[in-house]
Amino acid sequence: MIVRKHIIFRGRVQGVGFRYHSTYKAENLGLTGWVRNCYDGSVEMEVQGDPNKINDLILYLQAQRFIQIQEMDEKKIPLQEEETAFRERW
Repeated sequence: MIVRKHIIFRGRVQGVGFRYHSTYKAENLGLTGWVRNCYDGSVEMEVQGDPNKINDLILYLQAQRFIQIQEMDEKKIPLQEEETAFRERW
């Protein structure tokens, strides 16, 4: 089963390698989507793939030394069938 999630991360999530770590791990897990910084200090992500692998990505991010996720707003959204990679957005 493949799902797509829209997630907003809040906490110490900018200036700590969040986008780099997200892209690195998502690519290794075979996930697609994107991640970007928001003006309010949060990080926004859309990620698509196996739900267990998406969970692995989140656990990986939570384990990073300088990243401190204090809050996560998560919801399922429609799949993007044509998407083939995970990337940083600006």
